[in-house]
Amino acid sequence: MTRRGLLIILSSPSGAGKSTMARRLRDWDRSIRFSVSATTRPPRPGEQDGREYHFRSREAFEHMVRDGQMLEHAEVFGNLYGSPRGPVETAMAEGCDTLFDIDWQGGQQIRNSALGKDVVSIFILPPSMAELEHRLRSRGQDSDEVIAGRMSKSLDEVSHWAEYDYVLVNRDPDACEAELRSILTGERLRRDRQPWLNDFVRGLHEEYRGKS
Repeated sequence: MTRRGLLIILSSPSGAGKSTMARRLRDWDRSIRFSVSATTRPPRPGEQDGREYHFRSREAFEHMVRDGQMLEHAEVFGNLYGSPRGPVETAMAEGCDTLFDIDWQGGQQIRNSALGKDVVSIFILPPSMAELEHRLRSRGQDSDEVIAGRMSKSLDEVSHWAEYDYVLVNRDPDACEAELRSILTGERLRRDRQPWLNDFVRGLHEEYRGKS
């Protein structure tokens, strides 16, 4: 193993491009694993356990929380959602990064967990609130009332931007993707994330002494 895997937290208001950037990152590096959340909601038609979600009963989910098996969790509209810890630790041990597409609350829980030192958190801002609203409306999926609610929630999410390691403004998707790649490349090369360096430098000393 050349390094420990990272926990990449990607957050943004709805419509700012978080899901698009997550998909682009995985297309760029297929070794990046996407964190599949667990939920107590029933599967929808076409969904498979372990692909879209890990579907669990409320009792099983709550047991996982009590047993420390969840990195973060929350209740949304009567259903529990959370990020299982086991697959993330396996990926880290194999030197693979795990990508989390979560909100600021989930990100805060993971940063405060035992794995917090391996977190790289990135917040994506829209170029303007007007552009954010335009993107939401262009989807053609939501009513005016739903869009108004999303915009109100977006303001709350944006207020947490300063809690993240990096903040990007998604004016252009290609430029934003390039910045994300640069962030990950730099974080992967940090000295404290390259455990093999100790042995390598020790070998350099031994090589020198052997020729002296």
